[in-house]
Amino acid sequence: MATNIVWHQHEVDKARRAQAKNQKPCVLWLTGLSGSGKSTIANLLEKKLAEHDKHTYLLDGDNVRHGLCGDLGFSDKDRVENIRRIGEVAKLFVDAGTVVITAFISPFKSERDYCRNLLESSEFVEIFIDTPLAECEKRDPKGLYQKARKGDIKDFTGIDSPYEAPESPEITLSYSGQTAEGSAEQIFEQLKAKGFIA
Repeated sequence: MATNIVWHQHEVDKARRAQAKNQKPCVLWLTGLSGSGKSTIANLLEKKLAEHDKHTYLLDGDNVRHGLCGDLGFSDKDRVENIRRIGEVAKLFVDAGTVVITAFISPFKSERDYCRNLLESSEFVEIFIDTPLAECEKRDPKGLYQKARKGDIKDFTGIDSPYEAPESPEITLSYSGQTAEGSAEQIFEQLKAKGFIA
């Protein structure tokens, strides 16, 4: 634990940064099983927000593991640390006045709650991409479910490691055969309707 460290208060604060960007900063936290469509939907959602002149940044699970979290594996302990780091980075982006989109399985409720509690109550928007396991396995874009079923991958979420579905997310996107574009549009409209974005 670090000692003798004091927080330095800067004169330009979150409110001023958000004012300069003419937007309300927040974290749009997409969670769901591997193969649920999180990354694809997040990418399309960011494009939609950019079309409306929103200042955004997308943090994606695989991309973050190439750098910031490249030293972590997939044990429960490492997954917790992975999400802790992402939560802290997302908090910095919100402080910069940015709309942050994250796309992570983030299987444990306690870790998502940790990230929520880093922010003000209106700044964390949990978006549950509720795609059934059978559909995710059918898609299996990276062949991970097949490997997990064979035992080649251990502690795989949804197979031999649990996924704790959100109990009261701000937005739930239930899969019913819609396109990724339609899903992103549906989220965008709900964000507007609920007042998270102007």
